[in-house]
Amino acid sequence: MIGLIFGETDFPKYILKKIKKKYKYLIIDLTKKKNFKKDKNSYSVSIGQFGKILSILKSNNCKKVLFAGKVVKPNFKSIKLDLKGIFYIPKIIKSSKLGDAAILKQIINILKKEKIQTISSNKYTPEISLPKGNYTLIKPNTFDKKDIKCGEKALNKSGNFSFIQGAICRNNKIEAFEGSGGTQKMIKKVKKITKSPNGILIKFPKKRQDLRVDLPTIGLETLKQCKKAGLKGIVLKHKLNIFLNKRQSVKYANRNKMFILVK
Repeated sequence: MIGLIFGETDFPKYILKKIKKKYKYLIIDLTKKKNFKKDKNSYSVSIGQFGKILSILKSNNCKKVLFAGKVVKPNFKSIKLDLKGIFYIPKIIKSSKLGDAAILKQIINILKKEKIQTISSNKYTPEISLPKGNYTLIKPNTFDKKDIKCGEKALNKSGNFSFIQGAICRNNKIEAFEGSGGTQKMIKKVKKITKSPNGILIKFPKKRQDLRVDLPTIGLETLKQCKKAGLKGIVLKHKLNIFLNKRQSVKYANRNKMFILVK
């Protein structure tokens, strides 16, 4: 039995389709709209109900869990707490000050103390993590490469527990960082260019991120947003990404003279 701890985004739905065919599972649904309530194996809980979560996992003999989707930072003043939640929440609150990556790391540590192992989010879906290579007909030119270096340098300078896992660089200058609002909100910050698109979106894991959870995720919608903003390409890290709708995304990029590069 595998415990699926699901947050927002489409990635959990993709994983569920793969796992349903071969494995016994249960879902801990942390989404606001209870996206998985129709599944008979789903349990809707609050992130502060650690006792309930642990009880569900242990009563179903779940010794392994998988995180997928974005677990939104809760309002700690209003979340429901049970006894285990009251015991563990001070550690979670303390970690939250260091960023989203630190919150997830603390939750994984709590599960480990309860003898529950966290496995990689792409264990059952290795096909959607891309290895090194250029996946489009268009390749980065000299100016694009400068923007890529600019983005890499900026991300490397971010704090060890920063929630930043994305940046937009154009004309060798950072135009936006990805905050807690996500990729779409970051892209909306940049000035739109309709002629001679340039600039890149770079999506790398957060510094000191636990690579079993919350890998940078992009897909067709990301490409469309980049196109609308006049960006020319997307850069990812070797096998440290979740790429949804890969075939459609590559076709879209080729049609719009954009590049997808994995370093």
